[in-house]
Amino acid sequence: MSQSPNRNTLWARAFVDELVAAGVSAVCVTPGSRSTPLTVAAAAHDDLRVFSHLDERSSAFFALGRARRTGEVTPLVCTSGTAAANYHPAVMEADQARVPLLTLTADRPPELRDSGANQTADQEKLFGDAVRWYRDLPEPEPTERKLRRLRTDAARAVHEAETAPAGPVQLNVPFRKPLEPVEVPGDVPADLDRLATAGREDAPFVATTPGHATLDDRAVASVAEALSVERGLIVAGPADPPGPDPEAITTLAHRTGFPVLADPLSGLRFGSATRVAPILGGYDGYLAGDATADWPDPEVVFRFGASPTSKPLRRYLAAADSRQLLVDPAGGWREATFTATDLIAADPSRLAVAVARRAAGPDSSEWRDRWETAERAHWATVDDEARGFEGRVLADVAELAPEPSTVFVSNSMPVRDLDRFAEPAARSLTVLGNRGVSGIDGITSTALGAGSATTDHLTLVTGDLAFYHDSNGLLAIQRADVEATIVVVDNDGGGIFHMLPIEEFDPPFTDQFRTPHGLNFEHAADLYDLSFARVDGVGESFRDRYREATTTDGSHVIVVETDAAASHRVREELETATSEAVREALDD
Repeated sequence: MSQSPNRNTLWARAFVDELVAAGVSAVCVTPGSRSTPLTVAAAAHDDLRVFSHLDERSSAFFALGRARRTGEVTPLVCTSGTAAANYHPAVMEADQARVPLLTLTADRPPELRDSGANQTADQEKLFGDAVRWYRDLPEPEPTERKLRRLRTDAARAVHEAETAPAGPVQLNVPFRKPLEPVEVPGDVPADLDRLATAGREDAPFVATTPGHATLDDRAVASVAEALSVERGLIVAGPADPPGPDPEAITTLAHRTGFPVLADPLSGLRFGSATRVAPILGGYDGYLAGDATADWPDPEVVFRFGASPTSKPLRRYLAAADSRQLLVDPAGGWREATFTATDLIAADPSRLAVAVARRAAGPDSSEWRDRWETAERAHWATVDDEARGFEGRVLADVAELAPEPSTVFVSNSMPVRDLDRFAEPAARSLTVLGNRGVSGIDGITSTALGAGSATTDHLTLVTGDLAFYHDSNGLLAIQRADVEATIVVVDNDGGGIFHMLPIEEFDPPFTDQFRTPHGLNFEHAADLYDLSFARVDGVGESFRDRYREATTTDGSHVIVVETDAAASHRVREELETATSEAVREALDD
């Protein structure tokens, strides 16, 4: 008798086996009937770790977090209908942030589409142009040619998701009953089991060798000539997973003498690179004021990664009369001010090494000293600020997180405060965030997914609204066996709106924008059996609580109660103080 009792079982076994052969080590599954064959096959595979989630949206963001941390895809399995639609926010983030994501959306058989059949919707190309590749797989059929095509599609799907530009892929997988592994006499020829479970000797059915975009010698020489000037900058934006090679970028910085303006999500602000190259992180503070208004423009800017988090930096680059080389391995455009002058389709790390061998600039110490002086003035001003405010939470986490740590930061104010107030340091921190479309949905799930991929300590710093928005995701702490320290900056509403002109119009500001909620998050911690602490304001009490949490087993929620308006006033005053300090330092 065949090991596959029916064609659906055969189909799913072959498909899952090919995913594993292609390098997949884990899959995220949510319960449902139509996806039964895939779920059963995944659960039965010895080389596959299955993360079971009850919420499709949380599941998708969890898979996104694992992929962001590793650069490798964790496929998603869901049933038909609205289940698949709940993947859409994570698909949008994966698309814009170039994170590999493979959605396996189970579907009803074709004859039930457009018929009013229960739990049936149009799932074909459900995510539109957000996906790198789409296939509506054929219905299961026990023939050798169809199985070869199925394994080929599975291998291609993994490759398409992980190859630059990495991103989401949708495979729509129709099944007709029976969905369970029940015996259907004569349905599967015995000789097809070999193809379903072995493929090609446990190797991918289609082995794909990815390449890297590189320039020929003449083009490299041209870039090197462009960088052979006195005043230049290297700008590292948020990184695509798995991120740039810090050694390659520091090699280029050494050769050119250019300062490196490192976004907190670039993979360069923290780590050994800070010991050997001028890695700057205070630019969001001193470029925001007028102290740098009369600085000479850079002659050239070497840019890679996504658009920087810092608005002052983006404005500075937009206003600079300089040649700007936008380096992207996929030849994509990620520069919304449209002031870059050159788009170079090349791998940034490989290009940096190649250019460093040829660049021979005058290496202006005066230019570099100007930036380093401003940097020191900024951090001295921040250090002298005695008042507790929200930005101090991010600075404390960056200083006190255990090594090694994965630190995940939410959108809105946390990532902005990290950018301005977390000083570059030679600390073993992997800092991540969802800056593709910058939503506050799925933050907790993404962080826990990242934590599941490593033994590093995990800290999540999130706002109160983002914490509320993804409270379902906390269930993964138990079900996925992930430990985390979760820091909730609770200013009772949308603190970021204090940065916008609408703050001056109240009403409707308080009720319709800041939207105070008055929630007590201790109940959420109790629901998921998490340790809970509440800290009134920022200061040594938070530092003590954070140290305790990171050195105690289990998962912890620390709620830091803050005043959004007062924190914003401190940010504004620090901006003014930084400008004055930079001006005085440069005049000395």
